Amino acid sequence: MVWINAVLQGVLLGGLYALFAAGLSLMFGVMRFINMAHGDFIITAAYLLLALVTGFAIHPALAVPLVIVALAAAGYLNQRILLNRVLGKDILPPVLVTFGLSIIIQNALLEVFSADSQKLQAGWLDTASFKLSEDLAIGALPLLMFLAAVAVIAGLQFVFYKTPLGRMLRATSDDPEIVPLMGGSNAHIFAIATALASVVVAIAGIFLAMKTNFDPAAGPARLLFAFEVVIIGGLGSLWGTLIGGIILGVAQTVGAQIDTGSQVLAGHLVFLALLVVRPRGLFPKT
Repeated sequence: MVWINAVLQGVLLGGLYALFAAGLSLMFGVMRFINMAHGDFIITAAYLLLALVTGFAIHPALAVPLVIVALAAAGYLNQRILLNRVLGKDILPPVLVTFGLSIIIQNALLEVFSADSQKLQAGWLDTASFKLSEDLAIGALPLLMFLAAVAVIAGLQFVFYKTPLGRMLRATSDDPEIVPLMGGSNAHIFAIATALASVVVAIAGIFLAMKTNFDPAAGPARLLFAFEVVIIGGLGSLWGTLIGGIILGVAQTVGAQIDTGSQVLAGHLVFLALLVVRPRGLFPKT
């Protein structure tokens, strides 16, 4: 039963990792570049929620949509004003720019919030659980995170394949040079894609704030988890991202069951093993 519980908790943890990675997968699928500041934006969303709830005494029901709107707007403007200027066939300029942006965000958060570790108290969600058997239970917050991940990925899948916006995003991904000939604007479409990715980033940051402690330097670790999940699932594959998150989550919880200090290491080892066997991931985008 101990091992079953470890696997179950890993599956639920995979929901949070899928949220970390879905925005990264979306941006790569449309624009073919990795945002090195992705993890720092997740931490920024967590701090923003913390500031609204504890600093300004705003009810979480109002604070959560405010964080989502703020991150979506920031993502759109960041892409439109900054990142569109460096996008091109050479992948190095956007990587360098977003790396610099990562350093700026970390130092700004350090100045405003200090280096102290923080966590948002989630009230009854912190302790509520559902008992499945005598020795098996799942927490309400991990279950909510997993369901949110499934809903987010299903929503993105619907937008991509069932809406006019999705057709434009896919067209831009396949052949960005022909989109202007159809009356579209690559700069605007890229900014919309980043805004959608930023909505997912905000949701990930919200759950991170309630799930565990975080500090201004925690962004790169979240980026690493997100990157591993994207690679495992297959670059640009949204449902593959969910599977990748589950695999990484299960690897970590099972590793922790074997040796408490090996939780993160176990995830990295599974990632490397899958990378050797399937270099393009389990479900690469064709």
